[in-house]
Amino acid sequence: MLDALDHDHPLEAIFVETDEARAACGAAAAQGIPVYDLAPGTLAKVTDTVSPQGMAAIAPMPQSDDQLTARVLAAGGAVLVLVGVADPGNAGTLLRIAEAAGVGGVLFCDEAVDPFAPKCVRASAGSIFHVPVMSGLRAVDELHTVARHGGRRIGASARRGAPHHAVDLRGPVAVVLGSEAHGLPAEVEALVDEWTHVPMAGHVESLNVAVTGALVLFERQRGTAT
Repeated sequence: MLDALDHDHPLEAIFVETDEARAACGAAAAQGIPVYDLAPGTLAKVTDTVSPQGMAAIAPMPQSDDQLTARVLAAGGAVLVLVGVADPGNAGTLLRIAEAAGVGGVLFCDEAVDPFAPKCVRASAGSIFHVPVMSGLRAVDELHTVARHGGRRIGASARRGAPHHAVDLRGPVAVVLGSEAHGLPAEVEALVDEWTHVPMAGHVESLNVAVTGALVLFERQRGTAT
């Protein structure tokens, strides 16, 4: 919530139940945002957080940006395409990684979790307010859009393709990640231009999707910085 305030994301109301939370909301009150006092323990009854931090807020949903992919690729940037990534912890972590790695937008496709679900928002550690997202998309449509705007489509797999440190991830690109349980559907795989994987030792079959995303995206960041 404090990240939303710091980055001018509009809030409709704030609810607090501790003195510390109340003190942190001084700037919000000065901006005319209503701040309501609650009895201790109230937030635990009305939110799905086991241990609330003493404050909660109501915020409007950001407007969808149909030109997000085109704009990011035109600037030579990267989009992260999440295909069926349903775990909110992984998805939120990937939003945090995307911000840290300089990704221009994250596309939630094919039954992926709602990026604004409470657990996903918390796992993003504020990055949901900084990284443009779109949700409810079809991966096939988005990957066609990437190709139309000159972007390469790089799919991450457990074993296929070159190691992540040997793939050229520079320029306009879409990094495509599937769910850990099901991977990428066949119709999505057919649109991938190039595959990459993270080399693994031992008998490990695959990595957590957020770990894979971090390694691939930071390899791209490292490549574009040199």
